[in-house]
Amino acid sequence: MDYQPLYQALSAAGAEQWVENLPQQIKRALSSKAHGTLRQWRSLVEQMPRLSPSSRELVDDVRIGRADDISDEQRLQLEAQLKALCPWRKGPYQVYGIEIDTEWRSDWKWERLRNHIAPLQGRMVLDVGCGNGYHCWRMLGAGASMVVGIDPALLNVIQFHAIRKLYGDAPIFVLPFGIEAVPNGSNVFDTVFSMGVLYHRRSPIDHLLDLKACLRPGGELVLETLIIEGKQGEVLVPQERYARMRNVWFLPSSDTLIGWMQRCGFADIRLVDVCKTSLAEQRSTEWMPFHSLKNFLDPDNPALTCEGYPAPIRAIFTARLA
Repeated sequence: MDYQPLYQALSAAGAEQWVENLPQQIKRALSSKAHGTLRQWRSLVEQMPRLSPSSRELVDDVRIGRADDISDEQRLQLEAQLKALCPWRKGPYQVYGIEIDTEWRSDWKWERLRNHIAPLQGRMVLDVGCGNGYHCWRMLGAGASMVVGIDPALLNVIQFHAIRKLYGDAPIFVLPFGIEAVPNGSNVFDTVFSMGVLYHRRSPIDHLLDLKACLRPGGELVLETLIIEGKQGEVLVPQERYARMRNVWFLPSSDTLIGWMQRCGFADIRLVDVCKTSLAEQRSTEWMPFHSLKNFLDPDNPALTCEGYPAPIRAIFTARLA
């Protein structure tokens, strides 16, 4: 992938320090030693054909090409290549008539937030913990001038590379590491998204400060995370697992999280959506055939996780960096 447009945009925005180190960061993260299957995944993407889609859609969904753009034989081969990159967790995607039915209906989350955020037209956007980049594509469709996603899970990065190859050149990049690899002083982004990350961090305050350090003055943070119902100061700290997940550390009440954000220097904080995660939004599919939310809840009481904690409630907050 040609990262020169990214380097040029970051340099022009004032993030020269990051640009100096970024090529080596990417090289290290994508080295053959990084993951035992990485070479095989990269080979799959290299073998995918470079196609010319008759249409591209990013506003109402992510759709690349039409079924009649390619032959039935090409479609079967492409579908097999994409399925070799399972599990697909974030989506859905429509690619040359192939429906990639992902575990998450990530489009539902986008619908919940899209009318509550500052317009993305012409903005430089960072998506922290972006998965395979589904929401990055929606951000580009909303008019962002450039979208940078970061995610340390290499399969997610490879899935993004596959979709981008099928889409064609676009000002969108997914980098193979987490926010800790972004140096201080990279406060060049107009909008920073962190969705589904905060509860995985051992220090939620440090995560909020890291997000703040990526924003330019006046920029907007869009934060989506798990919460609990409760008052100011109430936080759930799971003893071992939460909904079968090992790495869940803090689930605050909405008022508690607003207090954390205020302490970190954010202003104009708004809680714009609260939603209980449904079995229709997160579920097993042909493209993610493993256990999903249904298996993580108490079979006799779906209001509880299988560990006895309150079932997942997700909230979306927006805030401004003064």
